[in-house]
Amino acid sequence: MSQASHLHYSARRQQLMSLMQAQGGGVAIIPTARELTRNNDNTFPFRHDSYFYYLSGFTEPEAVVVLVANSNEQTEILFCREKNIEHEIWDGFRYGPAAAQAEFGFDAAYQIADINSIMPGLLSDAHTLFYSNATEPHLDNQVQQWLQDVRAKNRAGISAPAITVDVRCLLDEMRLVKDSVEIATMQRAASISGAAHARAMRAARPGQFEYELEAELLHEFRRNGAQSPAYGSIVAAGANACVLHYQSNQAQIQDGDLVLIDAGCEFDSYASDITRTFPVNGKFTPAQKTLYEIVLAAQSAALACAKPGARYMDGHHAAVRVLTEGMLNTGLLNKHEVGSVDDAIASLAYRQFYMHGTGHWLGLDVHDVGLYRENQNIAEEKPYRRLAAGMVITIEPGIYVRPAENVPQEFWNIGIRIEDDMLITSDGHINLSRDTPKTVSEIESEMRQPQ
Repeated sequence: MSQASHLHYSARRQQLMSLMQAQGGGVAIIPTARELTRNNDNTFPFRHDSYFYYLSGFTEPEAVVVLVANSNEQTEILFCREKNIEHEIWDGFRYGPAAAQAEFGFDAAYQIADINSIMPGLLSDAHTLFYSNATEPHLDNQVQQWLQDVRAKNRAGISAPAITVDVRCLLDEMRLVKDSVEIATMQRAASISGAAHARAMRAARPGQFEYELEAELLHEFRRNGAQSPAYGSIVAAGANACVLHYQSNQAQIQDGDLVLIDAGCEFDSYASDITRTFPVNGKFTPAQKTLYEIVLAAQSAALACAKPGARYMDGHHAAVRVLTEGMLNTGLLNKHEVGSVDDAIASLAYRQFYMHGTGHWLGLDVHDVGLYRENQNIAEEKPYRRLAAGMVITIEPGIYVRPAENVPQEFWNIGIRIEDDMLITSDGHINLSRDTPKTVSEIESEMRQPQ
């Protein structure tokens, strides 16, 4: 990593320390994730903690960022594994403190083995401890021991922090608004994922198994440099598309089935999240097309609300209205039983076919951090927050029709979801997944192309 490339991590650390100083100052402790055993002596592929990575760019396990922000002092410290050539023969390169300090722009770096001896001194006379209890329980006992070591010096006039603040609450608000580096990375992730969806459309044939299309996604992710899927890919054919978090991906796809694919890659730690629904034989039936275009119209209505100043839930409400009207017009909902569009919304009758929200924050985590409601200390229900430039949201309406006596049979077992990744800009939004085929004509045309 060049000096220029680590500057945005240092800038985030500086921003966090300024927020800490505004609350009286103190010491922040942000650990990375633990390596987890898969079976016997094998571990799962390591994935760093998102908060830790956001502040460091460092991807090795056994590491902790410590920030000291007093009234007249700011110090950025990294604890990491020691340099060990013998271990590198088995497990690969590790920086070691000296190289990590220089490469990632910290003021100091120490071996993780020395953390117990160093931390009590850093916590001595600190005003506030900025730390998230129970997020990495393995560290909680160590933190408590460090505090006890400081309290033992009370007779010498040394005090431990009297206040503990959840540092993740500060970081959540920082992470909610993406900088230019994050936006460029997320655009790359979305572009790779969009190409993977198009590849799956071109490869789809009746008689395949869902996992064969999943393999097409994985091939395109890795071929373009993505490190992994951002979450377990959903490849759901026919009735399986009505299972919202279906991940078995084992069924054989029948001629006439719609296939719902909800999949995105993780590129340089940032997630993409795209859903497309298409007919495996390349041609929508009239019933499939009718419901598909209702969902597409609902997404268009939600997209009109993806702009600065709009409330987070405005897009959901707009999508629900279009979906409910479509349900009434197609007979999915019986007008004589549920009444008008307003009545069906008020009674939640639409939830028989649309039972989830219309999106979520997106970033380092596929369901990214940040409050959805305004953080006001008021008794009544807090209003949903307003969108602002730099936020990234998904917009994903859907319709899921399970067989039922009061539902027209031509719609049975149709599950449709359409999802895109939206960057809020100063004057509207940019669809990061805009190149992924989405309209009926675009999808059918893409499926006629050779793989």
